Amino acid sequence: MHDFSYAGFARGEREPATPARVLRVDNDGGDMTAGVQAALDEASRDGGVVLLPSGDWRFDGQLVVRGSSVVVRGEGASTRLRFTRTFGIDSTSQLQLGGAPRFEGEWPLTVDAHPRDLVVQVAPGDAGAVQAGDEVALGHVITDEFIAAHGMTFVWRAFNGTWQPFEWRTVVSVSNGVVTLDVPVRSPLLQRDGASLRKVTGLVREVGVESLSLSDTIDPGAAYLLTQVHLVGLTGVVDGFVRDVRSFSDDGGAELQSGGVLVLMSKRVTVSGSTLGRAQHRGGGGNGYLFEVRQSSDVLFRDCHGHDGRHNFIQNWGFGTTGVVWLRVTSERGFATATPGGTQGGVGYSEFHHSLATANLVDSSRFDDGFSIVNRGAESTGAGHTGTQNVLWNTSGTGLLRSMQWGWGAVVGTTGIAVALDEFFIADGTRPLDLAEGLDAGATLEPQSLYEDQRRRRLGR
Repeated sequence: MHDFSYAGFARGEREPATPARVLRVDNDGGDMTAGVQAALDEASRDGGVVLLPSGDWRFDGQLVVRGSSVVVRGEGASTRLRFTRTFGIDSTSQLQLGGAPRFEGEWPLTVDAHPRDLVVQVAPGDAGAVQAGDEVALGHVITDEFIAAHGMTFVWRAFNGTWQPFEWRTVVSVSNGVVTLDVPVRSPLLQRDGASLRKVTGLVREVGVESLSLSDTIDPGAAYLLTQVHLVGLTGVVDGFVRDVRSFSDDGGAELQSGGVLVLMSKRVTVSGSTLGRAQHRGGGGNGYLFEVRQSSDVLFRDCHGHDGRHNFIQNWGFGTTGVVWLRVTSERGFATATPGGTQGGVGYSEFHHSLATANLVDSSRFDDGFSIVNRGAESTGAGHTGTQNVLWNTSGTGLLRSMQWGWGAVVGTTGIAVALDEFFIADGTRPLDLAEGLDAGATLEPQSLYEDQRRRRLGR
C-alpha cells in the first residue's frame, strides 16, 4: 500500500500559523459584500485575519481571497453568512479562496516514473530551470495507448489528447537532471504518454476559513436552474484549511443550493470538523456534492459529516486526484431528486466519480448510505474506471461499500457495512477482485487508523 500520511496542511507536520494582524469588520445589517471584500483585499497584501463577529451577515455578491496568509474567521456557529445571489453564479463559489494556477515550461521525463518513486529524471540540460522550492505538476497526455491499456477506448473522451496533471508536488532538490520530490509519485508516468514536469505559478499559500456558518438557499425552483454553486471553493491553494464550518437553515429546511466545499487544483489542504447538508439541487450535472475534490493531491477531509446531499463526499471530474484521505467522515441520506420537491431517487453514494482517482485512502469512516468505486462506463461524459490503488480501511455503516477498482484496490476491516466486489457492468474490466480482509472484524483491526499510524511512523512520533 501507499504511504498516505502526507495528506493535509503542511503534510501533517504542523498546524496553520495564525497571522498577527486582525482586521475586524463591523456589520451594519445591510449588504456587507463591499465592506468585507475591502478587508480581504487589505489582508491579501500582507496577510491577516478578517474577523467577522457573531450575527447574521448578508452578501449580495461573491467574496474572494486573492492573496496568501489570509484567514476568514467567525466567532463560531453564531457568525452566520447568508449569500443571496440568484443569477450568474453557475460553477462558482460564494466564498472563493485561491489564485489562478498556470503551467509554465515543460520538462519531459527521460525515464518512466512509477508509483512510490521519490525522484523523477529530466534531461540534465533542462533541469537547470527547475529549482528547489518550485511548485510543479507531473502529468502526461491522455493518449490512445493509455486509454486502451485501461480498456477505456470509446469510453474516456472528455480529456483525450490533452496533457493532464496527475501529481502536484514541491521540488526538494535537483542534481544532474534528478528531481527529488516532497511526496512520492502515485501514478505511472510513462514516456510513451509524453510524461513531463511543469512549473505551477499563480498559487496562494496558507489561507483558511474557520468558525462560522454559511447558507445560500434561494427559491427551490430557481436553485434547479443554476448548477454547481458551492459555498466555499479553494483553487490553486498550497497549505490551506477549512475548519469548524457548517451550513445552516432558519427553519430546519434546506441549508445550501447545490455544493458545499470544493477543493480544485490544490494540494496539502485540510478540511476538518465541518458539517454540511440539505442541498436544494440534487439533480444531475454535478449538484448536491457536499465535500468535493477535483484534480488535487494530498488533501485531508477529517472528522466531517455530510447529510442529505446527492453525493456527500466525492471525487469528481478529471484525472489527477491522488493521495487524498477521508478520515473519520460520516455520511447519511445521500440521494438524488430530479426536480424540486420530486420523488426521492436511488441511493446517492459517496464515491469516486470520474477518471481514475489513484492511491487515495478512506479511513475509519461510516457510510449509512454507501461508498462506491466502480466502472461507471459512459455515465458523466465517459467517467469509466473511477479508481485504482485505493484503500478502504476500517469502514462501518448500514449502507453498501462497492469496491471494483481497475488494477488493484483493497478493503481492510469492516463493521456492519455490506461489501460488493463484483457486479455486472460496473465491475467490467476490474478483475481480479479487490483484496478484502477482516470483513465484519473492524473492531479488532490494528491499527484502527492507517493514516494516523503511517503519519506517526513517518514523523517518528
